[in-house]
Amino acid sequence: MKRAIKGTYVSVEPFHLFRYLDEQAFRFNNRVMNDAERFAHALKGIINKRLTYTALTGSELPQTC
Repeated sequence: MKRAIKGTYVSVEPFHLFRYLDEQAFRFNNRVMNDAERFAHALKGIINKRLTYTALTGSELPQTC
């Protein structure tokens, strides 16, 4: 796992480490697929899912006057 993370990313934030680990687990579990098939499989998993800015960043947008 350490080699996969270091070989793929320049910098890894500890706060987001679980996301990097989830991505590597997905790649490993679907290693028999090529990149295009794996990408299509991932896209099927996000249909009808909504990600808001607040959920992504964990903060509110600053209010402007």
